[in-house]
Amino acid sequence: MTRWTTGNTVTTESEPSDSAPRPHGFSRRGLIASAAAAGGTGVVGAVAGFGIGRSRVTDRAEAAPSRDLSGANGPLTEPFYGPHQSGVETPPQAHAHFLALTLKTGIKAAEVVRWLRLLTADAAALTQGSGPLADSEPELAHDPARLTVTFGFGRGLVKLAGQKLVPTWLGPLEKFSIDDLDPERCTGDLLLQICGDDPLTLAHARRMLWKDSRNFAEVAWQREGFRRSYGSQGEGKTQRNLFGQLDGTANPGSGSEDFARIIWGQGTGRTDAVYSARGEPPDNLGAHLPDWMRGGTTLVLRDIAMNLDTWDKADRPAREFATGRTLDRGAPLSGTDEFDVPGFGAVDRRGLTKISAASHVARARDGLGPEAQIHRRTFNYETGAEEGAGLLFASFQADIERQFLPIQRRLAEVDLLNEWTTPIGSTVWAIPPGIEEGEYIGQSLFEG
Repeated sequence: MTRWTTGNTVTTESEPSDSAPRPHGFSRRGLIASAAAAGGTGVVGAVAGFGIGRSRVTDRAEAAPSRDLSGANGPLTEPFYGPHQSGVETPPQAHAHFLALTLKTGIKAAEVVRWLRLLTADAAALTQGSGPLADSEPELAHDPARLTVTFGFGRGLVKLAGQKLVPTWLGPLEKFSIDDLDPERCTGDLLLQICGDDPLTLAHARRMLWKDSRNFAEVAWQREGFRRSYGSQGEGKTQRNLFGQLDGTANPGSGSEDFARIIWGQGTGRTDAVYSARGEPPDNLGAHLPDWMRGGTTLVLRDIAMNLDTWDKADRPAREFATGRTLDRGAPLSGTDEFDVPGFGAVDRRGLTKISAASHVARARDGLGPEAQIHRRTFNYETGAEEGAGLLFASFQADIERQFLPIQRRLAEVDLLNEWTTPIGSTVWAIPPGIEEGEYIGQSLFEG
């Protein structure tokens, strides 16, 4: 049974049985009928976008910084050392490899520290264009192409440093009705998020880091993802997912006060801060984080399968009605520009709400406070096999309970895009803070 609540009315509908015939196509009329049960006012967040910049009253806070696309200034590198790990606030690269590892039986804390020291040294070298000491093909590392390696800690790894150091939120998310999770994609003690603009560089880095790991861990799962190729579009443009939707419109701007509060969990203290149309987020979202995570953040990584075959059967008006945004510009159906603030009460000349209350953008945003924001760093995948296509949805936020879960619970309850998407993998990771040269990732945990 499906229960949708509108005002003081609860509508219950029977779900079709597995044997019941399903429609071969979708139309705006069909979607309107299903949306009517959800309400009459109408939010893109989890598969089509969230906000950044603000030169005017828009959904955007601050534009992402531009970078040299010509390569004329030599190899392009991202910093490895600093107060935060790279690969979070870093402008997303063209390629990503997510490698989840499970500790071998009997591994102790001292061995994990030795492993992390080795991984840290080699990741630092690779990201700066140098081969690690044991690299037999160091030439493959000489063009880092903005390579970053971001470390995520799972519950099992943190527990080795002490049970009392394990945050309560570091574990599986609650079960959502839309989930069809593969248990093998929901585990791991250490996550390596390896990103870069060149797939050869990335493949070499993955190989080197796996060499470092094989004596300590086994592969739990791995997945490759991609975005637009390096230099194929102007800098600062929002990427598209395999549905053709602009994905990440509402992300907080890199370097902004919004980003500092929403992702790193505390404000910068700047007096000239400008906030998006969502309002001023709290400056204490990271207050609940343990001391060893100060300067870090949390990651919820969801593997979302996308049914492109049935998406192809929906006409363009139906697709836009489901998302609440136009496909060409990514503008809310109440506006004309990608960064226009969605008007959930706006109606057309017939008196019909322009953005459905059941649309993705409405469910992900309408009625939620300024604290309910995340930074989505997404990558597409296409296997060409039975698993098909999907989206690696990496959600960074300081507080999972206050930021991610309010959004996800609403999307699981009602979201027209659920017709075409199914979460098949789900993991939660603690992202430790950055380090200074001479330190190792996780030192604040094991020696704090």
